[in-house]
Amino acid sequence: MAARQDPHVLGPLAIAMENSRTVGDALDCASRFLFVMSPALSHEVIPDPLGNSGVLAIRFASSTGTASPQSIDYGIGLVHRVVELVSGGGPYGLRSVQLPHAALAPAVTYREHFGAEVAFDCEHAILRVPRHLLSVPVVGGNDLLRDIAVDFLETHFGQDDVPVTDLVMKILEGQHGPDRPDLAKVARLLSLHPRSLQRRLFAEGAGFKDLVDQVRREEARKLITTSDMSFARIAAQLGLGEQSSLTRAARRWFGTSPSRLRREATDPER
Repeated sequence: MAARQDPHVLGPLAIAMENSRTVGDALDCASRFLFVMSPALSHEVIPDPLGNSGVLAIRFASSTGTASPQSIDYGIGLVHRVVELVSGGGPYGLRSVQLPHAALAPAVTYREHFGAEVAFDCEHAILRVPRHLLSVPVVGGNDLLRDIAVDFLETHFGQDDVPVTDLVMKILEGQHGPDRPDLAKVARLLSLHPRSLQRRLFAEGAGFKDLVDQVRREEARKLITTSDMSFARIAAQLGLGEQSSLTRAARRWFGTSPSRLRREATDPER
């Protein structure tokens, strides 16, 4: 269905995405408002499940727990077409696609639509894309048009009852690795001035740096205790730079070193 659908069926969301500054900004925008067109789906950017450091994965998930295979195909297919649109109108280096269900059409139909290999009956719905894709500029983007479209979406489909702290956390948790958005980028995604965002966070008893630290801590715990990734790579993945920075952060967060935390997780009797 997505193959036959013009990306502009997304209306103001398509306008906001194609007038973003980078493909990463466009995906961030989609993560906020994809529910407008596909209510059961949300997505986030995660490390490549196949372990390729030059690849990131856009993982789609059911926000209701009940997304049908048809709605997953529709959502992931439509986002794929929009990414094609904002990255120049053609192939953007899609490495492969994973879908959590059996094929609903001949496999060749999926390959022709995505222009890449598609695996079925996987754990998650995923687009595997080049890491550099997120920083690719959107040609012809217009900040004013984007702001108008985002304002429309926020007015008609916003979540004013949701604490801004929760919205910031969702954005931060959806962006892994050294390219995690800074205060200015998060504020832009929320259509706020950076100082306004800081004031609203302060009013809720939170600070932006503290939220970043919290997200890093939980991501570090997961990577250290559930993977065999090297500590140097984990440090890079967290945007900490060097392994020594991870060691200092782990002692502050967990009161122990990364190596001991991993040993305790794999062999709690020791």
